[in-house]
Amino acid sequence: MIVTFDFDSTLSRNDVQLFAKSLIEKGIDVWVLTSRYDELHKHRYALNPTNEDLYKVTDSLGISRTKIRFQCMRPKAEYLYNTNVIWHLDDDDIEVFDINNITEVKGIDVTKENWKSKCLKLINQC
Repeated sequence: MIVTFDFDSTLSRNDVQLFAKSLIEKGIDVWVLTSRYDELHKHRYALNPTNEDLYKVTDSLGISRTKIRFQCMRPKAEYLYNTNVIWHLDDDDIEVFDINNITEVKGIDVTKENWKSKCLKLINQC
């Protein structure tokens, strides 16, 4: 069972980190899918030309760096298309909309109050 999390304004939040940790402890396969640039292209993002903050969080949660996907500002729906990911949690309503309309993955908006219950409901249905 695989789920994915956006990083900025999603997994960067303490409450979301606690949720991700609880899923990992239950054996759920947690991945990070971020719009950020990868190591070869990170210089293109002047606001944050490193990914050290992301790695600090993922390392502390025990998420392997092999389970981090950098989209280099490409739509996340492109990556999620034709995967067996159950849901993707994100704060970007355009990403959530595209994921829900282009893929079989359920896009969930972390800015909505019921995000956690939606995630858990989908996990329990599998």
